[in-house]
Amino acid sequence: MSAKIPVGILGATGVVGQRFIQLLENHPWFEVAWLAASDRSEGREYAKAARWRLKTPIPQSVANMRVSPATPDGAPKVIFAALDASIAAEMEPRFATAGHAVITNSSALRMAKDVPLVIPEVNPDHIKLIECQPWRKKSGGFVVTNSNCSAMGLVLALAPLQKHFGLETVMAVTMQAVSGAGYPGVASLDILGNVIPYIAKEEEKMEEETQKLLGKLNGAGVIPAHFKMSAQCNRVAVEDGHTESISVKFSKKASPNVISDAWTSFRGVAQQKQLPSAPEIPVRYMDANDRPQPRFDVEFGRGMTTTVGRLRPCKVLDWKFTVLSHNTIRGAAGAALLNAELLKVEGYLD
Repeated sequence: MSAKIPVGILGATGVVGQRFIQLLENHPWFEVAWLAASDRSEGREYAKAARWRLKTPIPQSVANMRVSPATPDGAPKVIFAALDASIAAEMEPRFATAGHAVITNSSALRMAKDVPLVIPEVNPDHIKLIECQPWRKKSGGFVVTNSNCSAMGLVLALAPLQKHFGLETVMAVTMQAVSGAGYPGVASLDILGNVIPYIAKEEEKMEEETQKLLGKLNGAGVIPAHFKMSAQCNRVAVEDGHTESISVKFSKKASPNVISDAWTSFRGVAQQKQLPSAPEIPVRYMDANDRPQPRFDVEFGRGMTTTVGRLRPCKVLDWKFTVLSHNTIRGAAGAALLNAELLKVEGYLD
């Protein structure tokens, strides 16, 4: 590739917007050329407009960039969106109508019939829904979404199990990091020494999105997967990394060695096409009785690998295990970036 594709970021000052900037630094295919945020940030240098929360410094090329108005005028064709759902529901269609490729982390359009909800290792064929979107037909613009952060790790763990054994029932209990609430997130006096057993709309998203992601493309829509799904979501005092306790019932009998082999051998289009952000190992299995743990395992695969452990029989269903994934990398900005790379190799960003 002789020249990098210029990209813009909507919601650039937030936690996920900052992750986009971090992950795009030195990216071989894309470069940040445009930033937009709220009205109060417009016209300011990014370094002054954003309260940088990540451990790596702001890339110098971005630090001095002026924050633009959040309108399609003057924006590059490819837009990464990190917006609150209420804002995204109005703004993302506006950009798509103007001919932009909107690759979004927002939940606003995930369940729309003609909007692909994609994990490249799991359902890359769902990007074909782009051709059903009215924006695509009128201006060439489109919207592609990635999943909720808690559904992301779960679906990567479930996809090889569904393929080999079939899924009948999935029960999920999450322990979700505070960074998933954005910044400043949950008040310290609410979360320290505490567990909050409620995250608004999280359980509904997790259940619906999991079944759409593992469903089958059918012309202009997706037939959701038919297994029963129940989720309970909790906020815990962990900085990064969503941990999930999962129980499953299979359609076919399986042994523990065959199940762990299904995880460790799992690969998808992202690995086959060697997409720059794709982890070499999308799902890692650990034998240790007390792993995975966010403190030690969340950064594996540059934060793009889902780690599974504690596989054991379940006396209610068939099997139970623990899943860990990085919520702001694999569960947010990294997932959208991987989707953009898939779109590029499939010819949608030319």
